[in-house]
Amino acid sequence: MKYRPLGKTGMNVSEISFGTWAIGGSWGQTDEKESLRALDKAMDEGVNFFDTADVYGDGKSERLLSQATKGKEDRIYIATKFCRAGDIHDPATYSEERIREWCEGSLKRLNREAIDLYQIHCPPLAILQEGSVFEALDKLQSEGKIRAYGVSVESVEEGLFCLNQPGVQALQIIFNLLRQKPLAQLLPKAQEREVGLLVRLPLASGLLTGKFSAETKFEDQDHRNFNRDGQHFNVGETFGGLPFAKGVELSRELAWIAEGRENMTRAALRWILDQPEISCVIPGFKNVRQVEDNLAAQAVPSFAKTELERLSAFYTERVYEHIRGSY
Repeated sequence: MKYRPLGKTGMNVSEISFGTWAIGGSWGQTDEKESLRALDKAMDEGVNFFDTADVYGDGKSERLLSQATKGKEDRIYIATKFCRAGDIHDPATYSEERIREWCEGSLKRLNREAIDLYQIHCPPLAILQEGSVFEALDKLQSEGKIRAYGVSVESVEEGLFCLNQPGVQALQIIFNLLRQKPLAQLLPKAQEREVGLLVRLPLASGLLTGKFSAETKFEDQDHRNFNRDGQHFNVGETFGGLPFAKGVELSRELAWIAEGRENMTRAALRWILDQPEISCVIPGFKNVRQVEDNLAAQAVPSFAKTELERLSAFYTERVYEHIRGSY
């Protein structure tokens, strides 16, 4: 396993780490025993960083992480998030009192004395611009409740704003072969400011695995079914904002990336890892096999200059116009 600095936090994190939304819920049925086996497998392979949120399964993901990392708290970092258990548009959700409540709830479920990275969970830009949320987080950090804080953002605009906030030490962004916009400004600016970058949706909700067809059906409780067009939260969180049929069509046009890289999953993750500004990529998982497949991305070849040029042109000419939601 290779490790990279998470900005100036002092944490060196596994370049392939994992997000735990899928084992919490909203991605179809899960098996807790298999989830724990998968977490153990990841840690056995050197993964030392996991991303979660208080709303993933109403705290289920946090509780699973507490169980899996018991006795390893000093060497396994956990990032969690807050605010989406309330009304994200209501300023009261971000009061110091409410943030303390969110924080204490996560600490209890994680069974930890401090949260390594505490993130605002995709708040509206207006909340960020008002600024008091950062003051509350500064207090929690000074008290030792959180080690560092950051923001999970929907758009490049939000990310660039957060980079100008002195206390923000990490950004979580949507970034993949079908969402390349952060390359132009956000990545270099984050590197300049020494802010860590966590990449979520690296496989565009599974589109970049190449396993879907236009006829693929998802379970009722899977957000790829119930949020396909942004019915419940930002449409950009599902298939990267692409209409599903268009996403499948575009993913087929990218099938060539698997040549010499074993499969599309590993190739898509390799492309992200080739960006030096990225601290770590956090794909989701529901079983040991998916953990193993994702980790294997470290061993496949990087992309040649001509391939990168081809991918850039593909995004500009074929993908960009179809993306919906904030980006």
